[in-house]
Amino acid sequence: MELLQEPDFWEGLGLAIVIGLILWQRVPAMLAKMLDARAVAIQNELTQAKQLREEAEAILVRYTERASHAQAEAQTILTQAKEEAERFARESEVQLKALIERRERMARDRIARAEAAAMAEIRAMAADAAVAAAGQIIAARLDEQKASALVDGSIRDLASKLN
Repeated sequence: MELLQEPDFWEGLGLAIVIGLILWQRVPAMLAKMLDARAVAIQNELTQAKQLREEAEAILVRYTERASHAQAEAQTILTQAKEEAERFARESEVQLKALIERRERMARDRIARAEAAAMAEIRAMAADAAVAAAGQIIAARLDEQKASALVDGSIRDLASKLN
């Protein structure tokens, strides 16, 4: 019975009992089942991560295509805008030249009318001056007898000029 007094014996027996309880309760199978479940969960997460990565790559490809399409469209719009601006500049230049020519013609017409009006005014003033001068000369040289003879002659000629 010395064996019962040995601490190693009791330690070994306690260890055997614990191992027996672990095996009897099927702890290794339970641990294996838990590990298998965890492995399945990790595999599912990896599969989902792979799917998400593929989706992200597809989205990246779509956005890259859209970006290149948008870049090409922006370049087209820019080119069209430049062409439109050049066309507008040419049209504006033509319209400006036409406007300048029209205003130049209008100015020349105004100058011509002003010259004609000035000439008419000068002629009228010259005619008025000539009439006034003639009136003064006639008044100075015409006496009463000559004036009455002129009036009588004019009255006689009046009847023949009216018919």
